Amino acid sequence: MLNAQKLCLHYGGSQILYDIDFTARAGEVTCILGTNGVGKTSLLKALSGTHPRSAGTVDIAGAALPAPARADTIARAGLGYVPQGRMIFPLLTVLENMQTAYAVLPKSQHKIPDLIYDLFPVLRDMGHRRGGDLSGGQQQQLAIARAMLMQPKVLLLDEPTEGIQPNIIGQIGRVISYLRGEGTMAIVLVEQYFEFAYDLADQFYVLKRGAVALQGTKAELDKAALKATVSV
Repeated sequence: MLNAQKLCLHYGGSQILYDIDFTARAGEVTCILGTNGVGKTSLLKALSGTHPRSAGTVDIAGAALPAPARADTIARAGLGYVPQGRMIFPLLTVLENMQTAYAVLPKSQHKIPDLIYDLFPVLRDMGHRRGGDLSGGQQQQLAIARAMLMQPKVLLLDEPTEGIQPNIIGQIGRVISYLRGEGTMAIVLVEQYFEFAYDLADQFYVLKRGAVALQGTKAELDKAALKATVSV
């Protein structure tokens, strides 16, 4: 579903990513691991087209994704991105935040499916509250729901458990498992919480100094060895 070849990325004069090949398949969770500062978030930016790539290509279901690309171009290409910090609109209500997804949907689909409220009941209860008034965990649920409403082929999640209370971490894990089970979406997860990532992931990419140091499926990689590569 998502395929990238020879990705390189610079910030100014500094090279951050080096010749990364990356694949994420529908119906699987592909987890990107690594210690702080190795380029995990930068890889998501390169994959999503939100930052210009120095070299390399990305395609979604065989169609090339340009970079840099406008948010609506990224969404129409079939990519949903939940970045660190969630980036919800603080002055819009919960409902209005979700309705921003309508911009890339046909008019016949301008409604919030019951599934969203089944997966995130708090969003129904708080529909008229401003996004900025929600807790961090509630904002994370809102950000994931908004991305889901765009019906992406690929969902990128950057540190979805960061600063989130344990009960909501469990709920987010169940949502990711549900989406994987549907079999139509490739999910790419950047995560520091190792056990959460390991339980969900089907395959792993471990980054070190902006390059892939280790890659394989859960069956191919030893858990203890994998954990050791991401420990400080």
